[in-house]
Amino acid sequence: MDTKHILEQVRDGAVSVEEAEQYFRRAPFEELGYAKLDTHRRLRSGFAEVVFCSGKADDYLVGIFQRLAAEEGEVLGTRATPAQAALVQAACPGATYDPISRLLKLEKHNKLLHGNIAVCTAGTADIAVAEEAAQTAEFFGSKVTRVYDVGVSGLHRLLANLEPIQAANCVVAVAGMEGALASVIGGLVQNPVIAVPTSVGYGASFGGVSALLTMINSCANGIATVNIDNGYGAGYLATQINRLALGAKE
Repeated sequence: MDTKHILEQVRDGAVSVEEAEQYFRRAPFEELGYAKLDTHRRLRSGFAEVVFCSGKADDYLVGIFQRLAAEEGEVLGTRATPAQAALVQAACPGATYDPISRLLKLEKHNKLLHGNIAVCTAGTADIAVAEEAAQTAEFFGSKVTRVYDVGVSGLHRLLANLEPIQAANCVVAVAGMEGALASVIGGLVQNPVIAVPTSVGYGASFGGVSALLTMINSCANGIATVNIDNGYGAGYLATQINRLALGAKE
């Protein structure tokens, strides 16, 4: 339950002043022994804590999901395995798992999506990282337009899809190999571009390092680069930009 909801309930008489006082006296985190859940993160940053699933012990992961679900009503988990997803789904009915993005979500129904973020990929092999970005942004309330397989080896495909890309408040450009897509898009749009290098490529791509170096050395303006395969980070940042754009238009 967030601060605004508590205050609205006090205003409407559904929660007493004393009950609200107890809520605000709570520590800004919940101690689980093996984890300290940041229950005030949404209040500070506008986003609830997200669970990085990879490497977590099964019992820890399930416990964290259950507590965040009770606190927030929804939970986003990244880099989950199918086995982890099955355990969480058994403990948290309604949780869904996407094996492409590896996102594990317990999500509120009928969520309204706002603004517009374009998520583009150079090739089909980049879609897993792109979906991590797109679904992260959607989880946080952003509308996403997907424009996939528009890499520079067939530039006409990108040019044929410029209208929805140029209309977006922010563009996420996901590419492996040499990573040129972000530079090309950066020269064609007026709004920020978030470049996401992927580990797709042959030996000299060095697991995405070649694409990373291309993107951070881009001659196009307005491009920021996140880490290799970090679709989640791109989706989070894109949502922040989208929210700022929506605020400026109000």
